[in-house]
Amino acid sequence: MIPVEVVGIRLEMSNQPVLILRDLENSRYLPLWIGTSEATAISIALDGVSTPRPLTHDLLGQTISHLGAKLVSVTVSELVDGIFYATLNFASHDSISARPSDAIALAVRAGLPVLVSPDVMDVAGLDVDVDDEEVDDQEELERFRAFLDEINPEDF
Repeated sequence: MIPVEVVGIRLEMSNQPVLILRDLENSRYLPLWIGTSEATAISIALDGVSTPRPLTHDLLGQTISHLGAKLVSVTVSELVDGIFYATLNFASHDSISARPSDAIALAVRAGLPVLVSPDVMDVAGLDVDVDDEEVDDQEELERFRAFLDEINPEDF
């Protein structure tokens, strides 16, 4: 499995949120088009915003913990007919299938690793050419954002 960093959410030109994952081992990114409410949930967690009452993903995380299970990671595991699938990976239980956006929302809240199947990254990952080794992360991210402005989900 390939460890990734959740870079953030970007709105493409059609106002469709795109969740951006960055391969920690190579210069590849994985864009996932997600729903607005899931984008909001992930953004709230990434920004460290606390809410007066638990949101759905907070509630699910608390429920898992109270039931004695331990979530250890999430994996974007498959890409079938243009649809991404994920799993919630537990320490002592079988994995559970989930939407990637929900899995990642849980992982961000709990500080858990997010992984991507090598097959998924090979098919849908995007290489970003960075010629200068001195380029900082912000400049690399801006190049990727410019690239995202030119593509559509149908390109995959």
